[in-house]
Amino acid sequence: MRKIFLTFIAVLPIIWGCSSSRDLSDLTAEDRLQYALNLYNDEDYQDAATEFEALLLQYPGSIIVDDAEYYLGMCKFQREEYILAAFEFSKLIKNMPASEFVADAQFMLAESYYELSPDYTLDQKYSKKAIEEYQAFVDFFPLNQRVAEAERKISELNDKLARKEYSIAVIYEKMDYYTASLKYYDAVGEIYHDTQYAPMALYRKIKLLMDREREDEALKEMRKFVSMYPEDKNFNEIEDLKNSLEAKLKGGFSSN
Repeated sequence: MRKIFLTFIAVLPIIWGCSSSRDLSDLTAEDRLQYALNLYNDEDYQDAATEFEALLLQYPGSIIVDDAEYYLGMCKFQREEYILAAFEFSKLIKNMPASEFVADAQFMLAESYYELSPDYTLDQKYSKKAIEEYQAFVDFFPLNQRVAEAERKISELNDKLARKEYSIAVIYEKMDYYTASLKYYDAVGEIYHDTQYAPMALYRKIKLLMDREREDEALKEMRKFVSMYPEDKNFNEIEDLKNSLEAKLKGGFSSN
C-alpha cells in the first residue's frame, strides 16, 4: 500500500461520524485503513492505534498490513510509549522486509531508543541501542535523506557515552584509584577518539602520569597529544612539557 495515505487527508463521509464506536465492519480493508489514518492525522493516537491493531488482526494477509504496522508504531511513538514503538517497528522490519516502510521503520526504531537515552550519569543501554540502530539505518540506506540526521545523532550519543567514561575516570583519579583511572582514560581515547572528550582524557592521563613520576610513559603520551590535537586548547602546555621532558631525559642520558 503506497504511502499516499501519509499526506492524503480524505474528507470522510458524514455517515462515518466522529466516534470510534461506530460499526466499521461494512468497510473494505483500504477504507478502514483510511479511517484509521484520518484519526492519526487528527492526532487521535489512542483511537488510531486501536484501529491499526484491529486491521492487523482482521486482515493479516492484506496489502495494508505494513501500513497498519508502521502507523501503529508511530501512534505508540507519538504517545511517548517508546518501548512499545520500538517493538512495533522491529516487527515490521523482521516480518515485512520487502515493505516500502522498512527504511522509515528502521529510522524510527533508532529514534525510539534515542528518546529513551537518559542523562549521561545513568545507565546507557538505550544510547548504545540507538547508536546500533542508527548505524544500521546508515549502512542499509546510505542514500536516504535522513542519513545526515542519523549520523549527527550517532555523534551526539557517542559524545554522551564518552562523557560518562571520562567522568568515571575523573572520579577514580580523585579517589586515588590510579590504575582504574588510567584504564578509563585510555578507553575514552580508543573508543571515542572522535569526541571532544578524547583530548581531555589524554591531557588528564599525561598529568596523572607526571604526578606519579612515570615520565617515560608521559612523554609517549605527550608526543601522541601534539601529533593528534594541534588545535586543542592545551596544546601549548603539553608541547612545552614535552620539550622540557625530552631535554631533561636527553641530558640525563648524556651525563651517564
